[in-house]
Amino acid sequence: MGIDPERLDEPLVGIASTWAQTMPCNLNQRRLAERAAGAVAAAGGVPLEFNTIAVSDNQSQGTPGMRASLVSREVIADSIELMVHAHDFDALVCLVGCDKTVPGALMALARVDRPAVVLSGGPMLAGRVGERAVTIQDVWEAVGAQERGLLERADLDLLERVACPGVGYCAGNFTANTMAIATELLGLAILGDGLIPAAYEDEKDAAAERAGALAVELAERGPTAGALLDRRALENAAAGIVASGGSTNGFLHLLAIAREAGVALSLDDLAAISARTPVLADLAPGGRWVAEDLHRAGGTAALAAELIRGGHADGSAPTVSGETLAQAAARAPAPDGEVLGHFAPRGKLYALRGNLAPDGCLLKLAGVERSAHTGPARVFDDEESCAEAVRSGAVSAGDVLVVRYEGPAGGPGMREMLSVTSSVVGAGLGETVALVTDGRFSGATRGLMVGHVAPEAARGGPLAAIAEGDVVTIDVEAGLLEVEVAAEELARRLAAWTPPQPRFTGGVFARYAAAVGSASDGAVLSPRAAGSP
Repeated sequence: MGIDPERLDEPLVGIASTWAQTMPCNLNQRRLAERAAGAVAAAGGVPLEFNTIAVSDNQSQGTPGMRASLVSREVIADSIELMVHAHDFDALVCLVGCDKTVPGALMALARVDRPAVVLSGGPMLAGRVGERAVTIQDVWEAVGAQERGLLERADLDLLERVACPGVGYCAGNFTANTMAIATELLGLAILGDGLIPAAYEDEKDAAAERAGALAVELAERGPTAGALLDRRALENAAAGIVASGGSTNGFLHLLAIAREAGVALSLDDLAAISARTPVLADLAPGGRWVAEDLHRAGGTAALAAELIRGGHADGSAPTVSGETLAQAAARAPAPDGEVLGHFAPRGKLYALRGNLAPDGCLLKLAGVERSAHTGPARVFDDEESCAEAVRSGAVSAGDVLVVRYEGPAGGPGMREMLSVTSSVVGAGLGETVALVTDGRFSGATRGLMVGHVAPEAARGGPLAAIAEGDVVTIDVEAGLLEVEVAAEELARRLAAWTPPQPRFTGGVFARYAAAVGSASDGAVLSPRAAGSP
């Protein structure tokens, strides 16, 4: 292997890469792994690189392949955990990128509790149509508009060619950037390095070298990842997600990380943080700017400094750099008033409950003017049938689209519904139609879209009992998701309900469906199959 035997007493640093050639999101990680490895060796450690998987949410969006996305989070966590146990690394550098690679790595670090540095590979630069910055969000919504004859095919083709101009994960503050921000506020990344765009190769390479050198230092002095992943850090990360206008997926993943770290954290706890934390960044999908603009305005460090200044984050929390969060953020510039400022007094992430979601559900008010909707249910037993109804013009203003059997177990895999929500917005129905699902949404989703409904339909949740035409009410301010059906009638319907046949009877999806828990608890796997003693 080319390692001098005399060096084997030096710190062994595992470099976990999530490189894949299947998408632009993680395409720079071979180079970053080499830079990190070189820095480990120069600092007196022994670098040992290995790879795990990554699934592209955008390329699998709207297809059966999207079922693999959330499942991959567990596979990533498992594979890193197994490599650490097998090879007994003294420390780790985790290179992450597209959506599930970040929480997968963080969940693994909570389990193995070794010193570690996490580096996000960086966002893609936005595309340009004239002077307008565009992202994959614009493409998906343009597809919906083109399907309804509201956009010329040539305009869609132009947008598709320019929206994703190079390496890196999605340019808006969708799930990947949301989780990059969260990782820095957890204290497991060097503050400011994650949002360096992937296209800024020299800066990103220097960040990888910093991560490698720091991993050797951490192997000798600590702390471990587990020591950092406490309640304080998780609440700081939640505040960062809220303040940046981040994805609903951010809350799902924080719940999962908390479970792995043994920290008591609930959906209601996260909703309470959203209620008291202001929105400090004006980022897509609800705002005007993209990740490269946030980096230019001071990045996560500037966001953290403003959160600490306002009493919304605990600046005494430690970080891998050896500084407290407040010390690490002290050098950040003041808000510029455009990208960073004070844009809303409270966050846009809300948890709702009611007779359709006794265990809760989640939505993000982004790019929509209304916070309440009442209308007749249009019920679909999978994403495809709902998408076809929207695209064919069979959906009317006022409808509440209900997509069930797409939850963690029912999907299985809790598919994102970006193809549906983008079709709704693209068809001009974004302000008049709502959607309710036990599936989930992309960080690029906007509109009155309620996801993560728990208990899910496949496990006998009330969503399984809803019928076409039932009147559904979504009231964000009241925290309510209700169907206007008497409790006795709902109980009668559920008593007569028969679970659908599983979509998979073998392989990874069947195993996942048997073991996965509720979305309200992070959709983590149990050591036992559901229902077993």
